[in-house]
Amino acid sequence: MTKIDLDRIPTEQRNPRTLELDAMPTLDLLTVMNDEDRACALAVQQALPQIANAVDAIAARMKQGGRLLYFGAGTSGRLGVLDAVECEPTFSSKPGEVVGVIAGGLGAMMRAVEGAEDDVGLGKKDVQELAVTARDCVVGIAASGRTPYVLGALDEAKARGALRIAVACAKGSAIAAAAEIAIEVVTGPEVLTGSTRLKAGTATKLVLNMLSTGAFVRRNKVYGNLMVDVQATNLKLVERMVRIVATATGKPHEDARLALANCGNEAKTAIVALRCGVDAAVARERIAQCDGSVREALERLS
Repeated sequence: MTKIDLDRIPTEQRNPRTLELDAMPTLDLLTVMNDEDRACALAVQQALPQIANAVDAIAARMKQGGRLLYFGAGTSGRLGVLDAVECEPTFSSKPGEVVGVIAGGLGAMMRAVEGAEDDVGLGKKDVQELAVTARDCVVGIAASGRTPYVLGALDEAKARGALRIAVACAKGSAIAAAAEIAIEVVTGPEVLTGSTRLKAGTATKLVLNMLSTGAFVRRNKVYGNLMVDVQATNLKLVERMVRIVATATGKPHEDARLALANCGNEAKTAIVALRCGVDAAVARERIAQCDGSVREALERLS
């Protein structure tokens, strides 16, 4: 096995502010953690141009039927799975349109699978099993920027012509070199040396939030700041959908509830129908003609 030079990985360095972590009073311990966490948003800010490029590239490919696919090991893999599973209920994404893959399979979500992250071939195999094509977007996630599993996934993605994006917490990383768009968010040494579930994990979650949310905003899944494609799968979400329609139309909640009932519980259709005084069929057709954009449909019917 190739020796890893931990001295070259920023997240493996000792944080000078926490050298006496075990001796700190609890409030002081938590205060320094909170102070260090402030660095996460600032680090992400430095990478916003690269994140914006990635969002636009992802949205363009998804509009052509491509998928957003996350690959990572350990914490990075879990964060990818977490972001992926939230897209279907939030944006009504199609099953399989956003997928999170963790080294070692879904069982690794709950318990570490030894050696999986060091297996380049496993990364390639997982890309192959998803039948990745040139329309897809493969995002390799690795706090260290060097995880072999992720490098394998990016290498196979390149062979298949997929868009390759790297998310790392180190500059000049190996996965950045293997990608077309490199998002490098340098959060520095962790409060607990090497524990990348802390600052690196927080920063990675912020980046993934931006990638998926930004892509679906660009794909007309949002009107204003309202989740107009949300799936009402429980009582809270049913009421949220009513509130979304009422807010977007300025109508009472009961009018919104009735419009939803008449529009197959489609918030977009109910909004256009209520705002423009048309029936569900006309509203639905106009939204389809506008590539799902509520804003454009309202402008055309006004």
